[in-house]
Amino acid sequence: MKKKTQLIHGGISSDPYTGAVSIPIYQSSTFKQDGVGNFTYEYARTGNPTREALEKLIADIEGGARGFAFGSGMAAISAVVHLFSSGDHLILTDDVYGGSFRVMTKVFNRFGIEVSFVDTTDLDAVKAEIRPETKAIFVETPTNPLLKVTDIKAVSAIAKEHHLLFIVDNTFSTPYWQNPIALGADIVLHSATKYLGGHSDVVAGLAVTATEKLGEDLHFIQNSTGGILGPQDSWILMRGIKTLGIRMEEIESNTKAIIEMLQEEEAVGKIFYPGLADHPGHEVHQSQAGGFGGMVSFTVENEEKAREVVKNVRYFTLAESLGAVESLISVPPLMTHASIPRERRLELGIEDGLVRISVGLEDAEDLVDDLRSALRK
Repeated sequence: MKKKTQLIHGGISSDPYTGAVSIPIYQSSTFKQDGVGNFTYEYARTGNPTREALEKLIADIEGGARGFAFGSGMAAISAVVHLFSSGDHLILTDDVYGGSFRVMTKVFNRFGIEVSFVDTTDLDAVKAEIRPETKAIFVETPTNPLLKVTDIKAVSAIAKEHHLLFIVDNTFSTPYWQNPIALGADIVLHSATKYLGGHSDVVAGLAVTATEKLGEDLHFIQNSTGGILGPQDSWILMRGIKTLGIRMEEIESNTKAIIEMLQEEEAVGKIFYPGLADHPGHEVHQSQAGGFGGMVSFTVENEEKAREVVKNVRYFTLAESLGAVESLISVPPLMTHASIPRERRLELGIEDGLVRISVGLEDAEDLVDDLRSALRK
């Protein structure tokens, strides 16, 4: 089954009870049992038919054994971290989403889970950070906001050699362009709020495990901690996933036009985009993904100039988040990555004048003209 077909017909593509081609929203908190312990569904936190359809769909399109839907991307990440215990050590990509940095350094550190932030594009640096108590390597690729690319197969080999879990946040590439489980990942994570939902109308997180055993462990965490996605949001997310393929292709087409314009503008310094031949990791990304996506970061002179750019756009919406049909723009050091101390941001290369755009589905010419005009004002 090809990818676009799988997005529509994967998982449970029609309702087994009614034949409905759109899975109904089963808005029920509990379910009748045919006798004590004789049931298909017991309680909606444990399982719900609408959520189950979504969970089977994401497992199919990521090529995994089990899928899980949570109330947000951070809830999905938190559930996965709950697989570990006090005294365990995790290795995370250094250029990681600010929320991931915050939860690891401000919440899970209270429970004795230690984290090292490492440039996972540097395999020697990853190996050097492994300790006897290390239990997992967790990477984003491409990263947020500098679009750094980690070699998934290579890090998977390191993880297997040291008997570590290998976790990949696949939010930016989506399962349409990249499938980390096929490259050796044990768990794949998504902020499904972004490209998978695609319409800025749902907050959700998804996780996929490569094995049934790991799936059983994560389902125990999901059921025990209860951060599930509701049936209505599950339905909205399934509807969004059906058009993921055509959206990702059109978004990438628009992005290419914007990149060409950015390369010509004097106000633009560095451009971060895996599709550029001189982008670090370009060849690695090309070898492990089918497309380059719609996320672009670039630098302008300083924070003041960045503020002026986002103030003067018309079609790019100044907002947090990404991956929607509408184009979004943000200043990561002031917004998504403000929770990371400035000294640490600068150390990572997140300059004060960094601007990040999420390219949407508007007419490419309008987007190019809009951003060019803002840069020149």
